[in-house]
Amino acid sequence: MALEFTDSNFQSEVIDNGQLTIVDFWAEWCGPCRAIGPVIEELSSEYSGKVSVGKLNVDHNGEVSSKYGITSIPAILFFKNGVVVDKLVGAQPKSNFVKKIEQHL
Repeated sequence: MALEFTDSNFQSEVIDNGQLTIVDFWAEWCGPCRAIGPVIEELSSEYSGKVSVGKLNVDHNGEVSSKYGITSIPAILFFKNGVVVDKLVGAQPKSNFVKKIEQHL
């Protein structure tokens, strides 16, 4: 199951995490966000132990959303060693996520 990232746990769960970490910036009212939700869950299961996968609700976590300049959702940021190494914006097919993950593992 995908992790839940928040303003308060982002530093420890994403920035200080040595693993490749995928953060899905989303909101409940966003149709495309809901469309990729199942893909995020699948990736979480398939890469369990190798990649941290989670979601951050932009409506409840404005600090992190602001810091990373999130203006369009869904926005999926790929972090490695605390740094953004890649990004996808908008609803994407699962193959695009897999390609990015494999590139940064």
